[in-house]
Amino acid sequence: MGAISIREVVKRYGRGPKANQVIHGVNAEIADGEFIVIVGPSGCGKSTLLRMVAGLEEISGGQISIAGRVVNDIEPSERDIAMVFQNYALYPHMSVFDNMAYGLKIAKVPLAEIKARVDKAAKILQLEPYLLRKPRELSGGQRQRVAMGRAIVRQPAVFLFDEPLSNLDAKLRAATRLEIQKLHRELGVTSLFVTHDQVEAMTLAERMIVMNAGRMEQIGTPDEVYARPATTFVAGFIGSPPMNLLDGHADGSRFTLGGIALSLPQPAPRSAALLLGIRPEHAHAAAAGWPMQVEMVEMLGAERLVHGRLGGAAFTLRVDATLAPPQPGSTLMIEAAGVHLHWFDRQTQQRI
Repeated sequence: MGAISIREVVKRYGRGPKANQVIHGVNAEIADGEFIVIVGPSGCGKSTLLRMVAGLEEISGGQISIAGRVVNDIEPSERDIAMVFQNYALYPHMSVFDNMAYGLKIAKVPLAEIKARVDKAAKILQLEPYLLRKPRELSGGQRQRVAMGRAIVRQPAVFLFDEPLSNLDAKLRAATRLEIQKLHRELGVTSLFVTHDQVEAMTLAERMIVMNAGRMEQIGTPDEVYARPATTFVAGFIGSPPMNLLDGHADGSRFTLGGIALSLPQPAPRSAALLLGIRPEHAHAAAAGWPMQVEMVEMLGAERLVHGRLGGAAFTLRVDATLAPPQPGSTLMIEAAGVHLHWFDRQTQQRI
């Protein structure tokens, strides 16, 4: 069993009034066999949180449990985890087989079992033809598979991935994502995967934790996080291009910003100064609606991004590339269905 419980976990560097707190009371319950992705911008604390689960960082407050056992004061080697790093961390003088087998040899696992485990992992990861090669003879994607194979042979309760795809090019990242998905389906081991790439997060996660400045902004399935972002940070971070956020005043079925009044398809949740969120793909051109001043059009193959201003605020619209593009300097009338409007409190930045 590899369930993970993270309760009010805090991390501080230093002591006393000058201590720098970088993780602020994170709570998460991760079920046995679940694949969780921790996502957020650089410096948000996601790798620090992962390293506390691994035991590579001390916990300043709170509690972490793995498989029902509190591990706050337990050494990393005794936590029944295996970690895959960004930089592979392979021994250059050892063959692929020896790299994968090294941890088992140190643990004095019988040679026959070592060979069986390595052969099985090599088959899963399609590394059988490379077992006698040195790391320098492999591509970046193959080296990362060796690093994953070294983790698999340990047969841990939990896999921890710290941005393992960051050193790969875009094509290899996509291929390796598929391999990780297949691996998880086959092994069913609880996994924590850290990334700053929202595409990796959305495609890999069963649930995702969105981090910002050491705080957990939201935890949920990719569909939940995309469809109902809990804060303006999540709304702006998840989705490419990010959600449009319009700062104005709602009054029933009217929303005023920049001196113009927009007619809403359904009343706002309350009459007040609010932030209105609309994803670029959820607005479309219409015969009548809101006047968008077109500034620039980007061609992206099957689609175009139309950038402009709506009531003085920046607004991006995603359109099908088969449609005639609007001209810069023109006014495009747009509309959005009520189900696609997101409302946030201006002060708290929380979803209403």
